[in-house]
Amino acid sequence: MWLLPETKEKTQAYSEECEMKQVAGSYAEFGMLTADASTAMSSMSETEIEREAWKESGQPESAVSPEASDMAGVPDQRSKVFMVVGINTAFSSRKRRDSVRRTWMPKGEKLKKLEEEKKIIIRFVIGHGATPGGILDRAIQAEDSQYHDFMRLAHVEGYHELSAKTKMYFTTAVSMWDAEYYIKVDDDVHVNLGALSTTLARHRAKQRVYIGCMKSGPVLAQKGVRYHEPEYWKFGEHGNQYFRHATGQLYALSKELAVYISKNNDILHKYANEDVSLGAWFIGLDVDHIDDRRMCCGTPPDCEWKLNAGNACVASYDWSCSGICNSVQRLWHIHKKCGEGEKALWKAEL
Repeated sequence: MWLLPETKEKTQAYSEECEMKQVAGSYAEFGMLTADASTAMSSMSETEIEREAWKESGQPESAVSPEASDMAGVPDQRSKVFMVVGINTAFSSRKRRDSVRRTWMPKGEKLKKLEEEKKIIIRFVIGHGATPGGILDRAIQAEDSQYHDFMRLAHVEGYHELSAKTKMYFTTAVSMWDAEYYIKVDDDVHVNLGALSTTLARHRAKQRVYIGCMKSGPVLAQKGVRYHEPEYWKFGEHGNQYFRHATGQLYALSKELAVYISKNNDILHKYANEDVSLGAWFIGLDVDHIDDRRMCCGTPPDCEWKLNAGNACVASYDWSCSGICNSVQRLWHIHKKCGEGEKALWKAEL
């Protein structure tokens, strides 16, 4: 049945209202919201619903209100730091996190010293389970009480939600620290923090910097393949390639770009792949794309040769696995072969 334009708009608005009520109801069904909160949230956006669920779960308020520091008349109480390194992780990745702590990431007093003396923040980044306060969340809380190295997000974890998680990571990090750079890295990548620090320090005089290993892969329209792009038609004819963007294993943004994501969180479009989404957010902006191949070295012998030549890699991983293959078993070996040494970080001139 053909509808007049104004009737169609009203129908669409009614449909969207019903959908939001269903989303709010599903949160209530799983115990994430009280009945009153569920009713009140029928008119909220999905982001607002997720944050309200986070508050109901008893998590820290700082993770729910990332825009608080931008409120007019409220003093900025964030700590000024050089860089924030967010290590993307999942509930099932406890062994990966332990392997990172044993190798390139300082822990305990050394982590505190790094924050105080070098102004470098490192945190594992994770959201919460479908039921906040459930067994998955409790496991992370117990691990965090031991190591104090987590950043919790107002985000429901899921592999197909990496783009949303990336937005929430930058939004949360910006709300907590006033950093010159914000870095995202996966938990199956080896990082030399000294090389990363000195690399970023060289670009301090530039504005709106987007640093990483820039690539342009094919847009995969075929369903069922890895990295399938459901919105392939937006990129032109079949066989076209994506615009230039940094690989998702590790990339760095200067403050201006991280703040841009934070302020526009609710309207930035999410594509199927996180690294593509990030690159898309900067299309049309005056952004300085810096292609640094030291951020995507291979595992030994590649990174070992470069270290011996005096050019330590920032990050090392296996392209075939989009990270280090069998990282839990191999990360220590790679660290011994390609690690710059602990002194390199403390001697780095920032």
